[in-house]
Amino acid sequence: MSDSAERWQDAAFRRLERKMERQLERVGSSIPYAPIKGRYIDCMMPGGLSWWTNGFWSGMLWQMHMATKEERYKETAQKVDERLGGALSQFEGLNHDIGFMFSPSAVTNWRVTGNTDSRRQALHAANLLAGRFNPTGNFIRAWDESMWGDTTGWMIIDCLLNLPLLYWATDETGDPRFADIATRHANTALSFISRGDGSCCHIASFAPKSGEFLGSVEGQGFSKDSSWSRGQAWAVYGFALACRHTEDTAFLDKAKNCAHYCIANLAISDWLPFVDFRAPKEPVKHDSGAGAILACGFLEIAERVPDLEKRMYLDAAYKTLQAIEKKFANWDPETDGILRGATTMYHNDRMPSDSFIYGDYFFMEAILRLCDKNYMIW
Repeated sequence: MSDSAERWQDAAFRRLERKMERQLERVGSSIPYAPIKGRYIDCMMPGGLSWWTNGFWSGMLWQMHMATKEERYKETAQKVDERLGGALSQFEGLNHDIGFMFSPSAVTNWRVTGNTDSRRQALHAANLLAGRFNPTGNFIRAWDESMWGDTTGWMIIDCLLNLPLLYWATDETGDPRFADIATRHANTALSFISRGDGSCCHIASFAPKSGEFLGSVEGQGFSKDSSWSRGQAWAVYGFALACRHTEDTAFLDKAKNCAHYCIANLAISDWLPFVDFRAPKEPVKHDSGAGAILACGFLEIAERVPDLEKRMYLDAAYKTLQAIEKKFANWDPETDGILRGATTMYHNDRMPSDSFIYGDYFFMEAILRLCDKNYMIW
């Protein structure tokens, strides 16, 4: 690591501390998604407690507690987790993203504090996620209802980051079924969502009863044949995590394949990810959230490869983080949200904000990983 890189990461952590201190005072045990006029609103999305990003504020609080040992972060995280547990009674609102909700919250709470209620919540969530598995097609079904209509036979690349909840459940209970479901889903994503050149589609569609592959679906990218950058980021990080949990190097090879595709694209865009790597040049649309997730994925790969391979992935992580911080970071302690410049989807960006809690979480995680202060949630 160069002296300049070390100075940058240390400075970024200090800025992160100042920002989080003030956000903690304002946000407390609310469950934020996107700031409106500089302020978070509690549970602002139609899904209420069941919204897919609701675990990330808790994750940020637990990360800060583990990095700083300050009790106020833990105390607030516990209050958030208690609230979030109420989502488990809202069965109809929960879907494949339940791992995003309960890995950063209940699983982490249990690991750090030994809170048995958190363990129970996390196992409940893992059982709900496992219940979405289609055994004929070997995939976890995406959504229940969506803007695209019937999703009974759909799987999406995002779900790779929900699989750690299942791997944890097997580790916790000794029941191999959870991990088996996770690995089968990851293998199906490897075969039908990822492409040979390292790009990915967002959604793969299967016949629900026979499991026959029907084709890819457009989803949140420019087209079904394009390459949505946040989906690429889920692939890089998700396949690398699948290798972490299974030690199957096929997943690591695919993570590297996807990472190389992304690095090539980032190198010609000043390390600022476009919303879709295969979209038209105009209009220019960036997604800082994709950059933060990609950086975490690059750093995960760097942990899994021999020493002489690490430099490329570490360098890509630094360049991406430095680029998105310079252009998009909001370090003003009096306003909520850290990473601006995020875009939820290419064609229908309906949100009035460009800062979302998931982007902030992964930006924080990447910085903490560089500083050797990260708590491994996934």
